[in-house]
Amino acid sequence: MTTVRREAFGRMPPEEGGEEVEKFVLQSDSVRVEILSFGCIITTLETKDRDGQFSDVVLGFDTLEGYTRKHPFFGAVVGRVANRIANGRFNLDGKEYQLFINNGPNSLHGGAKGFDKVLWSPQVLPNGVRFFRLSPDGEEGYPGDLKVWVTYTLSGRELAINYQAQTSKTTPISLTNHAYFNLAGQGSQDIYDHEISIEADSYLPVDDTKIPTGEVAAVQGTGFDLRQPVELGKHLQKFHLDGFDHNFCLHEGQDRRLVARVLHPPTGRTMEVHTTQPGIQFYTGNNLDGSLKGKGAATYPKHSAFCLETQNWPDAVNKPHFPSVLLHPGEEYNHTTWLVFNTA
Repeated sequence: MTTVRREAFGRMPPEEGGEEVEKFVLQSDSVRVEILSFGCIITTLETKDRDGQFSDVVLGFDTLEGYTRKHPFFGAVVGRVANRIANGRFNLDGKEYQLFINNGPNSLHGGAKGFDKVLWSPQVLPNGVRFFRLSPDGEEGYPGDLKVWVTYTLSGRELAINYQAQTSKTTPISLTNHAYFNLAGQGSQDIYDHEISIEADSYLPVDDTKIPTGEVAAVQGTGFDLRQPVELGKHLQKFHLDGFDHNFCLHEGQDRRLVARVLHPPTGRTMEVHTTQPGIQFYTGNNLDGSLKGKGAATYPKHSAFCLETQNWPDAVNKPHFPSVLLHPGEEYNHTTWLVFNTA
């Protein structure tokens, strides 16, 4: 049985309209998750360790103010296009579109005011919550009126996130949730003792601005071979890696498949990621620097969390040999990601 509760979380700043932001609490026997109507943000995700003790395993803030200020997309749904678009530019049907540049020379996670920074309209479901918004034609430079639905449902140990969209004009779209996880509990200082595996035979090498070079490289014999579980800290040392911020190329197919698994041996917590998406961005919190005060006054230093963002491949709109990121009128964008929490 999943219970769903809604409550007030705060109000938007007056200059943003001053509207109420709600929090939705989804609870089963083994998982408790809190989600905001602002940015569809997962603020809390509590799961059991092998002794049955609950801990909150996602980074975030105690108050709305933390989320309305600049932060690294903690827990938010990002779009229209997750990840980076080179120089914030793309051509479509003979027309060039220019997006806001917010990440070096590139556009990242939807631009200046992406889906993470707006209020969504909520609808309570028996076992979850569905959020809706209309992204108007031209918003952040993207073409077409885009209707978007994001649905969170909790059943037992499994949190499902479904993304649906329809457009009035051809537009690129790639949606993901940007939760930062630490299975030892948020506020723990690093993720070096986590063991991770990713079911991917290839990955995308990037240039010094994190844009894929266009090569689809085999993981075999490299530090990107995570097909067997590796202990993260030792693995980074062994391959002299500063961390990961790379797209791993998943086996193609519209069906649900297991794509990543993380184990935290000291607590026994495990997290599996299943998805219908063609890619997963593995990010190890390389840009966290301890300057943000999070929940319970915790600080978040470098490598204190990981993200496993299921999505289309970065800069796909400019790379014809990447999986298509375009949604056409009359079609439906429909992807689901499932996070399954267990103990070992």
